[in-house]
Amino acid sequence: MTRNTQIRTRFAPSPTGFLHIGGLRSALTNYLFAKKYDGQFILRLEDTDQERLVKDSVKDIIDSLNWAGLKIDEGVIGVDEKGEIVEKGEKGPYVQSKRLKIYQKYAKQLVNQGDAYYCFCSSERLNEMRKQQQKQGEAPMYDRECYKLSDEQVKTRLKRGQKHVIRLKIPRERDFGAKVAVSENKNEGFTSFDDMVRGPCLFQNKLIDDQVLIKSDGFPTYHLAVVVDDYEMEIPHVFRGEEWLPSTAKHIILWELLGWKDKMPKFGHLPQLLNLNGKKLSKRDGDVSVRDFYKKGYLPEAILNYIALLGWNPKTTEEIFSLKDLEERFDEKKLNKAGARFDYKRLDWFSNYYIKQLEDKEYLKILKNQNFLENLKLDYEKAAKIALIQKERISKLGDVFLDIDYLIYDLEKFEKNLLGWKKMTDDEIKQNLQKAKEVIEKIDKKYFSSDRKNLEKITEILLEVAGENRGEFLWPLRVALTGKKQSVSPFECVWVLGKEKSIQRINKALALI
Repeated sequence: MTRNTQIRTRFAPSPTGFLHIGGLRSALTNYLFAKKYDGQFILRLEDTDQERLVKDSVKDIIDSLNWAGLKIDEGVIGVDEKGEIVEKGEKGPYVQSKRLKIYQKYAKQLVNQGDAYYCFCSSERLNEMRKQQQKQGEAPMYDRECYKLSDEQVKTRLKRGQKHVIRLKIPRERDFGAKVAVSENKNEGFTSFDDMVRGPCLFQNKLIDDQVLIKSDGFPTYHLAVVVDDYEMEIPHVFRGEEWLPSTAKHIILWELLGWKDKMPKFGHLPQLLNLNGKKLSKRDGDVSVRDFYKKGYLPEAILNYIALLGWNPKTTEEIFSLKDLEERFDEKKLNKAGARFDYKRLDWFSNYYIKQLEDKEYLKILKNQNFLENLKLDYEKAAKIALIQKERISKLGDVFLDIDYLIYDLEKFEKNLLGWKKMTDDEIKQNLQKAKEVIEKIDKKYFSSDRKNLEKITEILLEVAGENRGEFLWPLRVALTGKKQSVSPFECVWVLGKEKSIQRINKALALI
């Protein structure tokens, strides 16, 4: 494909909850495809299911995309102080609930063409019909009872204000689509298309239900709205989740019945995100919304890098890709068909990598801005020092104070026998602790500020004193400062605790001997 400024992709979530990590992956795929060809990335809101709308979900979707660095070129770009949606672009509105008259116009066009019809069936009748079909082993489908009504009967019922919907009449004996997949059965109609991810797809029209296009409340269903919106907003390529694959046949039929075959987009259906057991990723598996990952302190670079590789294979051994790298390297031909398993441990690896790449100042700034440095027992200086020694170890910013209580709270009493390195005598332990105390007392106070270079200086001083017998000098010191067999290094402990607290803890250890 050549570069084309007319390439336009859209991410069109429903504001029925906070943005799922799978939704972010769909957005990323559309974004990368658009950027690869110097195109536009559009955010559209599909809010026709009014009963399931969730307050603040629109803001969450926009905030999540902005946090991830996926710049919205057109469409819904924000929510103002009054809670009103802010839009940008000439092909709006970009919110479906503002486009009802547009959908109704096209639905009536289909009715006038004979390709759609009014249906007055009650929910009770529809439920009973489905039960009977299921008993007979048939796929539940509308039986076209209302299609049999005469024009006069329809007009009469409409005048009475009888509750109704508009249904699409599927032409079950006619072929639709690109005919990239052909059936040997010449007596049935089929719909086929060449999916950008899955390749040739073929559907029997006789198995496609007469889909509702306009609901009884006047709102369109997804199927009509998505076709109309993609047409009017001139969307030539659509990447979406594979759950919409069976519906694509209905959409292709609509594109052709509305006379828009030449404008129909190419479709690509992305595999689902799965848990490690191969089932659809859900809340039971842990964090699933982008907001969850943000709150726990994952960096956007780590999230994007990881989810980009869930479904896209660069065909190399490379693993680390910045967003800019992805924009340059993305290739839709390398999208995978198989479902991708979401491994939280693998994500942690990426997150740890990106945390370690941060400059110390930027790292502390992010921690402070996201309130991860708040701890009632600590002043900022000490919190910053703890953060810096944890930087190489943590997989997410929210873990900055994890397993480090011994540097925050006063030590509980610990066993004297922990102080000895191998077969050290009490006199040797006491001698080494006394030596460490004297050294720490002489360290200039300026080396205890939260500059990592000061940690390097303290390390240098203590190692020089330790000489060749490092274990005998450093082991008792570390246990005296932490009360534990396993902890961060004694150098880090001295730096974080400071001169006064370090000496105080050494004195308590000496009192045990």
